[in-house]
Amino acid sequence: MYAFVGLSAFANTDSTVVEKKVKFLYNVDALAYFDNREYKQPYQTDQTLFAIRLSPEIGVGITDNSGGKHQLIAGLHYIQPMGGHWKDIKLHPIAFYKYQYRGFSFGIGAIPYKHRLSRLPDFLMYDSIAYARPNIQGALVQYQSKHGFAEVMLDWRGLQTPTQREMFRVVANGEATYTKFFRYFWGGMAQLNHKANHLDPTPHEGICDDIYISPNLGIDFAPPTPLDTISIRASYIYGYQRFRRENLVYQPHAFLLEFALVWRWLGLKNTFFVGKNLMPLYGMFRSDLNQGDPFYQSTLYNRTDLFLCFIRKSFVRCYFSWNFHYTPKGGLQHQQHLIASFSLEKLLQYLPNRSNKKTIKQQTQQPAN
Repeated sequence: MYAFVGLSAFANTDSTVVEKKVKFLYNVDALAYFDNREYKQPYQTDQTLFAIRLSPEIGVGITDNSGGKHQLIAGLHYIQPMGGHWKDIKLHPIAFYKYQYRGFSFGIGAIPYKHRLSRLPDFLMYDSIAYARPNIQGALVQYQSKHGFAEVMLDWRGLQTPTQREMFRVVANGEATYTKFFRYFWGGMAQLNHKANHLDPTPHEGICDDIYISPNLGIDFAPPTPLDTISIRASYIYGYQRFRRENLVYQPHAFLLEFALVWRWLGLKNTFFVGKNLMPLYGMFRSDLNQGDPFYQSTLYNRTDLFLCFIRKSFVRCYFSWNFHYTPKGGLQHQQHLIASFSLEKLLQYLPNRSNKKTIKQQTQQPAN
């Protein structure tokens, strides 16, 4: 998980004193992103997002008598927009407790999104929000095995004050997988998103609910081929949007078809969406309510990503993508992405592995006695 430096300590159990190893944990993640959006769309604005995010962490960890792992982590995300000044810097604290036992894990606090087992789909998480809000603020419960995974997160996005609304969402998702020649997978996700009012005496705007249920299934044809991925996933989306004060209720239905093709450093991903507007209240409440990509206000939307991965190591990745967006009202628009990420934790895991492989190779090449 993290790079470990061993320290010695003693802990009392029920009737015996057992020596424990308290471990000092540390890590630094870095993310640099250049996101240029050449949009002329009714749903989007053209802009360039260019920044670096540095995320140092420290903590302690211990393994109990039953094999459960306990970690207490603190740190921060430092976000520096390129061309910005001190007033433009954003700081987001990291502070969480995490428990792991076999395939189960539980975390509570301000937890970086990297701890999720899966990426949220675009209709639930807009990349602009992911850049600026890198933490889950609440709790994350997960279970994984060789047959699949399940996870539930609570993200408390707004503390109720006279100037801020109470806002939170609960997202549950999972996937089961089975491989026999090809890899088959099925699962789904559900979201309950809630926007409440400001604290008195601020006038109430009204309470809103944003609910989605989306089962999906797919197949990956890559296992018997030299390709990394050649997969198709189909999803059905049911939405329930409610503005209680005005007694407005919307129930959009939609279908999503995703195709992905990846071979080493080259890739293509296409997402086709057709159905009703998934965000009918976006014009009134914008991202206070809807956390997904505003393109999903269209009744038909297609996105094609072409990407090239310049560096693909376990500890550092750098890739460029050229993304094309089509809606009937806005026509064809495009976007360029340049993303670089680094993890000290994974680098420290990578170096011993490299050293071990080199030693094994040297030993196998030595002549027998």
